[in-house]
Amino acid sequence: MSLPTLTALVVGSMIGAGVFTLPARFGGSAGALAAIVAWVIAGAGMLTLALVFQHLAMRKPDLNSGVFAYAKAGFGDYVGFNSAFGYWASACAGNAFFWVFMMSTIGEVWPSLGQGDTIVAASLSTVGIWVFAGLIARGVKDAAVINRIVTVAKMIPILAFIMIAAFTFDPGTFTGNFWGADTFSMSAVAEQVKDTMVITVFVFMGIEGASVYSRYARRREDVGWATILGLVSVLCVFASVTLLSYGVLPRKEIADLRQPSMAPLLDEIVGEWGSAFISVGVVVAVLGAYLAWTLMAAEVLFVPAQNDDMPRFMRRENGAGAPIAALLMTTAMVQALIVVVLFSRDALDFLLDLCASLSLIPYFLAAAFALKLAVDRKPGAALEKKPLIVAVLATIYTVFLVYAAGPEFLLLSCIFYAPGTLLYVRSRRESGDRVFRPLELVLCVLIVVGAVLGVVGLATGSITM
Repeated sequence: MSLPTLTALVVGSMIGAGVFTLPARFGGSAGALAAIVAWVIAGAGMLTLALVFQHLAMRKPDLNSGVFAYAKAGFGDYVGFNSAFGYWASACAGNAFFWVFMMSTIGEVWPSLGQGDTIVAASLSTVGIWVFAGLIARGVKDAAVINRIVTVAKMIPILAFIMIAAFTFDPGTFTGNFWGADTFSMSAVAEQVKDTMVITVFVFMGIEGASVYSRYARRREDVGWATILGLVSVLCVFASVTLLSYGVLPRKEIADLRQPSMAPLLDEIVGEWGSAFISVGVVVAVLGAYLAWTLMAAEVLFVPAQNDDMPRFMRRENGAGAPIAALLMTTAMVQALIVVVLFSRDALDFLLDLCASLSLIPYFLAAAFALKLAVDRKPGAALEKKPLIVAVLATIYTVFLVYAAGPEFLLLSCIFYAPGTLLYVRSRRESGDRVFRPLELVLCVLIVVGAVLGVVGLATGSITM
């Protein structure tokens, strides 16, 4: 893959359904001031992560499937496995979100689809899930080319929204939405910022796309540059969509908009054609992002299997060179989540928050590995200040994200991590290696305890879906 293709993969992975939800998600949580602060924090934090991935791509060119490989190299086999499995589960939750979101969008004109959580919606999603599995099974390179085309196509309605909202921007409405409350309070603004962190993680997910596909890169240095270029591009888009929305309607009205909230917001400006225009963009964006995320999810199962870090059956490829076993497992997981959301209270928010929460640990481990590399050096070697500063900031940012997500979704994450350990045990036995070292066994126990607490929380209603 060339630099433009890798960059398109990063942009395509990040600009999916999330950007179309930003007006209502931010409107329900924060005023314009808090939104500005949130994007500054998220942009700076994600930039440090992007620089971490760029540095690691150059420092450790032998490590492919970045997120998993960095965690394993830094902290051992079991931690690396959990990083890979958590990242994979996160991608599956994101893919399930895409289908629910698309069905919710079409539900505006086809009421039986509801908010994407009806039997009809689940049935249509099931058909789409397996059709895409067949497309990807034809070969990774063909799917990547399609993703590049879709990335360009889905940007048209988003950029149109930004330009129209900019020309019709009402400073008075924006001023009324500035504080997010009747009176100014720094503590209130800080709480608003905290409440927006999960959605910023979700929309930025995919920043590591070029790193995951590093083994396909034409030149190794393109991996880092694709990550940086992709990040800067999407940050401008996300911040523009969010802040311009505050100049269209009062915040409370924005918060009450049906998702995808960008559609009814444009409807307020230009009329009914605006909603239809954005809805078409949503469908294109979702299909493109689903393609990119499914590719990444399958890759994260396939590459570890090459080194006996996943069961050997994950190595299987078909005649087109697609990782067919990993693809089928990914598709089956998305299918299972589509069924689960039929019983959820708010399918869209549940899947969005779950997806973001599952990604936090893999991101933290990548940043922590970069920090470990920056600190560990040969005797007499000079300390590299720039990589150290970037790694410290990235680690602090990811720890803050874990705090912002809250304990509920960490416990839900454990529900996914715990059964994944069975795959780890199988892979270790196949390779004849020791299953757990002492500290790894302690970690396994903590994950299982967290999973039990998560199940109890769901059963008692203290944790809701």
